[in-house]
Amino acid sequence: MKKRILFVDDERDLLNGLRRALRGQRKEWEMTFVGSGKEALELAESNPFDAIVTDMRMPGMDGAQLLEELVHLQPDIVRIVLSGQSDKEMVMKSVLPAHQYLNKPCDIDHLKNAIIRAFALRELIHDDKLVALISGMESLPSLPSLYLKLVGMLQDSDVTVRAVGEMLAKDLAMTSKVLQLVNSAFFGLGRRITNPVDAASLLGMNVIKGLVLSIGIFSQCDQSKLQSQGFSVDRLWAHSSKVASIAKRIAVAEHAEKSVVEDSMLAGFLHDIGKLILALNLPEILQQLQMASQDGGLAGLHHAEEMALGTTHGGVGAYLLGLWGLPEGVVSAVAFHHDPGALPDAEFSALTAVHVADVLANDDASDGYDFDHDYLQRLGIEDRIEAWRQLALE
Repeated sequence: MKKRILFVDDERDLLNGLRRALRGQRKEWEMTFVGSGKEALELAESNPFDAIVTDMRMPGMDGAQLLEELVHLQPDIVRIVLSGQSDKEMVMKSVLPAHQYLNKPCDIDHLKNAIIRAFALRELIHDDKLVALISGMESLPSLPSLYLKLVGMLQDSDVTVRAVGEMLAKDLAMTSKVLQLVNSAFFGLGRRITNPVDAASLLGMNVIKGLVLSIGIFSQCDQSKLQSQGFSVDRLWAHSSKVASIAKRIAVAEHAEKSVVEDSMLAGFLHDIGKLILALNLPEILQQLQMASQDGGLAGLHHAEEMALGTTHGGVGAYLLGLWGLPEGVVSAVAFHHDPGALPDAEFSALTAVHVADVLANDDASDGYDFDHDYLQRLGIEDRIEAWRQLALE
């Protein structure tokens, strides 16, 4: 079926330009062009759309208000802002409801690729309710101890922006959200950032304070609820940090490019973020999956996820991170870290580093979880396993 996309802008010339530029997509997309937020909302109330691309500043209902309404009305819709507005207040309003923010004038291929990529990632999830659940998430809750420390730091006039960045880097939720923002056109930085410490420095203290204290992009995680389901955020963080460290060491040892080294570390840290999403939103199902996998270990868990959800925690995490516009190498590594052979890659990548690091980090309790030897043979690097094992032990 054709994907249905809604374009909203009060500038008729711009809408006509988009209509002409995207004419070649008519075989795949059914496109609707409207001139106001009110008109768009009325259409959405009776018509399901797969994606919306909207301007921010419009008379009557602005883009941020429109997206907030759509989060509740059609939570599964891909929400993209296409705007020339640099007004800080207006940009801040769209931080939570928008998945991605693109600047006008926008290269038409860049816009097409953003939409196509979001649709491709959706194929990882075969359950419509799960798609809606993930798409509707505006943020992820953080560890209470880290959240409270961050709030306290931001109220201290002597704290440095680097110290704030280092605090952000300790939390899965904070890291993923701040990198979503810094890598989008929200703040027009024009650089590819994979380190939350660098992200904090570039955003600056005033912006971070506004995002955390006023906008509320972070919230506290109810750990007691998760612990009652047998899920530990602390254990997840410890494992994720270990995988990130090993993945970075492996990438450096393989003389990978700097961008691959950075992606390897970030993807290692975020590779199991899908587990956090499931634990927060579907705790009963997560508990059932864990029970079903007790005999089969990690390999059993992945099989149980496929049977119950039609996807894995890797696919769940990758879909959210992809919607948020994180680097493609990171998203691929998160999506396929248990099954790297599913991609036709023929060279070492962040996916390679994270897959190997995850196996090595689980070496004592793998229960059938092993390297994808066919994949490593295809890349011609299977003989490096023992060297990587030594790196992990160090």
